[in-house]
Amino acid sequence: MSERHSATSDGMASHEHESQEPGSMMLEHPTMELWPQYPIVILGLWLIASPFTFGYESVAMTASDIVSGSLLVVLAATVLVRRNGWANYANGFVGLWLLLAPLVFWAPTSAAFLNDTLVGVFVISFSVLVVMRMEMSGPGVPRGWTYNPSSAAQRAPIIVAGLIGFFFSTHMAAFQLGYTEFVFEPFFGQGTVNVLTSDVSEMFPISDAGLGAVAYAVEVLMGFMGDKRRWRTMPWMVTFFGIVVIPLGFVSIMLIILQPLAVGSWCTLCLLSALAMLFMIALTVDEVLAMGQFLYRRTQEGESLWHAFWMGGTFPETEAGVEGDTRSDAASFWSMFWGMSIPRYLIVATGLGLWLMASPAVFGTTGGAADSSQLVGALVVTFSVIAMGEPARVVRFVNVPLGVWIVVAPWILTGASTVATWNSVAVGVLLIIVSIPRGSIRDRYGTWDTIAEYSII
Repeated sequence: MSERHSATSDGMASHEHESQEPGSMMLEHPTMELWPQYPIVILGLWLIASPFTFGYESVAMTASDIVSGSLLVVLAATVLVRRNGWANYANGFVGLWLLLAPLVFWAPTSAAFLNDTLVGVFVISFSVLVVMRMEMSGPGVPRGWTYNPSSAAQRAPIIVAGLIGFFFSTHMAAFQLGYTEFVFEPFFGQGTVNVLTSDVSEMFPISDAGLGAVAYAVEVLMGFMGDKRRWRTMPWMVTFFGIVVIPLGFVSIMLIILQPLAVGSWCTLCLLSALAMLFMIALTVDEVLAMGQFLYRRTQEGESLWHAFWMGGTFPETEAGVEGDTRSDAASFWSMFWGMSIPRYLIVATGLGLWLMASPAVFGTTGGAADSSQLVGALVVTFSVIAMGEPARVVRFVNVPLGVWIVVAPWILTGASTVATWNSVAVGVLLIIVSIPRGSIRDRYGTWDTIAEYSII
């Protein structure tokens, strides 16, 4: 009799768990899996002892670490004793502060910078990543799609690109904060030094390279969050991830593009970081699109946007993907790049942008004409690479007005020779031509396909 009752209770609990909303499950999970709180307590105690162990030489950094360490211990204890899931996620914000503290207080020693950075990453990992790793039930492929944009393979190249940006930015931050007098620069002489010590960089109240490193660290950590269904189980997280990668990443790229105009120098590591960010944007658009389609569907079904945004949801397994045409979820190498293709038109457009950037040095162009060629050429490369993301293919049309400007610019700006002028005319006309065709689209993206059909050819 008791065994039957136990089996019935277990079945009811299992059914209740399956019917529970993803947001509620993630809030309760820290109270059911308590072991991550113990390493957080240890990290808190380590942080309290660190200023006296490593000699921070900063009252502000010392106070910050003692307060932060105490908060980690208290909040982790609250989870253990009171079973409060909110306290666990509050520790995630403490971890974020630890990434920022050495920049805010201009930590005078590299030990303080390194210690807070590592502890911050570990705290976020234990308080957020570990407790959000649970597998959710329901379909993984969005309705009308041919693949899952949130799979581990899909996130892998984004994480790798973020790590590249993080290490490059940390290297430059170490120079700005005074921990080293060496900064890597193989191509532009003192270019990186000029950029990092420029008036533009000094306008920021904190190290701009360090702020970039924090942004990349957050992007990498967010890349690990959630399971392969996070586009519908964690809309809030995918939204914040999209904001950090797409608009903020685009602003970062624009600042790097403006370096020759504002500073008069290029920075190799900055350019490589910008290139990594470009591919991150192209590879992130599909997941943000899937999340947006899910939220729209839930609101059409009568659910509030606020509730769907924070709690996520599911739909019947039979509605997943495109019937008979869904890609396998096997983690093959090329599955990392589903949602991105490189038509020959965009290859040509990217090449034209690079040529335009190099043309002032080739033709001896000076003044406003040279600045225009370098700036617009970099913009052409930016929009062409972003348009390689199939859901973002429409972005290629931005190159059309840029092509018009390329044709017109040498006639109204000074500094271009006759050869350089006609080169610009040829580049501009060719750019307009190659920006019209859409190129091949390999995958299906649900309702977005209807919009894409109007994207010409």
